[in-house]
Amino acid sequence: MVADVQTGYHHDSLSHALATIERLGHVSGAFVANLRTDSQLICRRPILGQGAKYGGKNVNARGLGGYDALFLLPSGEGTLSVEQKRDLLVFVHDDGKGLIIGHAGILAFPDWPQFGELAGARLGGEFMGPATVRVEDPGFPGADAFGAGPFVFDEQHPLLAAPYARDAVHVIMSIDPASVDPAHRARRPDGDFPVVWSRAYGRGRVYHVGWGHREATWDDPRFQRLVLAGIQWAMGPPRGGDGVALPGLSGR
Repeated sequence: MVADVQTGYHHDSLSHALATIERLGHVSGAFVANLRTDSQLICRRPILGQGAKYGGKNVNARGLGGYDALFLLPSGEGTLSVEQKRDLLVFVHDDGKGLIIGHAGILAFPDWPQFGELAGARLGGEFMGPATVRVEDPGFPGADAFGAGPFVFDEQHPLLAAPYARDAVHVIMSIDPASVDPAHRARRPDGDFPVVWSRAYGRGRVYHVGWGHREATWDDPRFQRLVLAGIQWAMGPPRGGDGVALPGLSGR
């Protein structure tokens, strides 16, 4: 899980988000999370150190090849080199690995068009407050974490921009436009306000969840179930058994 915000805005909830994901993996047994606040491990070829001690030496414990999925909470233009950007695309598209993008992540890398294509959308804005959420695919893993019917959720909700197109992603949850104030609703005349979606990218899987601005959201057992299931989906079929549920989080 990489939260590289060295060149952009640092959400107050970021540290808690990292800690929550690490705990979810530990408690559920579904995955082991390696938490980073830099992008050093997003590579296929070792990155060499600098200075008298590490100059010319491999400073990476491992690269992308050691992971089944990458969870990004980026901000700003980022610190990825041209080679690292190519490695990230190959990791998902060619290697068939998973990518999870968390709150406001689709605002990152504004000068890297391929990231928007990978994610399936860019962030065109956001609005804060309670809104009615529609579960468009209750059969998707974790989509029933809040129940199968519409529910009200108080968070920061995304407004999507190009290259978003509904037929290019699989919308799992969206905001009912009737619950959006007129000013923000006018920014999407089509009334399309997705929050959670998935998509195929080559051989790989991309999962996006737009919430997570508030620490309280990361503490919500329903949100935890949603994110855990999304991570497991992005990682692909489990090796040698059924998926792992998170004990004690019924989501009801």
